[in-house]
Amino acid sequence: MSDLDPRDHNRRAWDRLVARGNRWTVPVGAAEIAAARRGEWSVVLTPTRPVPRDWFPPLAGLELLGLASAGGQQCPIFAAAGARVTVLDQSDAQLARDRGVAEREGLELRTVQGDMADLSAFADASFDLVFHPCSNGFVPDVRPVWREAYRVLRPGGTLLAGFVNPVLYLFDEAAEARGELQVRHTIPYSDLAQLSAEELAKRLADGEPLSFGHTLEDQIGGQIAAGFAITGFYEDGWDEVLLSRHLAPFAATRARRE
Repeated sequence: MSDLDPRDHNRRAWDRLVARGNRWTVPVGAAEIAAARRGEWSVVLTPTRPVPRDWFPPLAGLELLGLASAGGQQCPIFAAAGARVTVLDQSDAQLARDRGVAEREGLELRTVQGDMADLSAFADASFDLVFHPCSNGFVPDVRPVWREAYRVLRPGGTLLAGFVNPVLYLFDEAAEARGELQVRHTIPYSDLAQLSAEELAKRLADGEPLSFGHTLEDQIGGQIAAGFAITGFYEDGWDEVLLSRHLAPFAATRARRE
């Protein structure tokens, strides 16, 4: 598997998940867009907990980048609420979801196909807000994501990011399906390094995305190392994840570009 490009595989995997109707690929409806136009809106960075409204600056006229945030969900809501929205994502099918909502609802929204760790399509200081939901578990190295987010933000700009607590990746997947938490892996985690050859072959054959569990030092310390000042934090659980019975395995940060 040494010639496998995980980013290219994950791009195609998310295209397939769109076709399968994965929950993170189902566009918002007309009622949610109408509510956002009235100023009544809510979005998530993690599976269930809404982002506090006071984490956002006023959206009217704000230059906003949805970073690895396609799927027709958050970014059309931001556009309906008055932001000038650009969505970057690797998956063409996910981006098509955003374009579909924009066309259906008469919204202005720009889509760009690309890698969340390479924002060279954008000049320095292009955005006021970067909204990055829980998606960096699909890239092998998260620190370039933070550095690029810092570069494209204007001074005083805001990064809102969701991510997975790496402890989630410790456990054997088959045992978890049986309702057991059985420690098997180490952190940092990589499907490419820690699955057996048979398990990896099945994941690839099934078209499932490859996952990577980044340390908290890379997730939080990486933001600080990039130059951000973290000004907000919360955790989130999800009933569909067995570990949520014991701790909240998702987190979100609000960070300011100094």
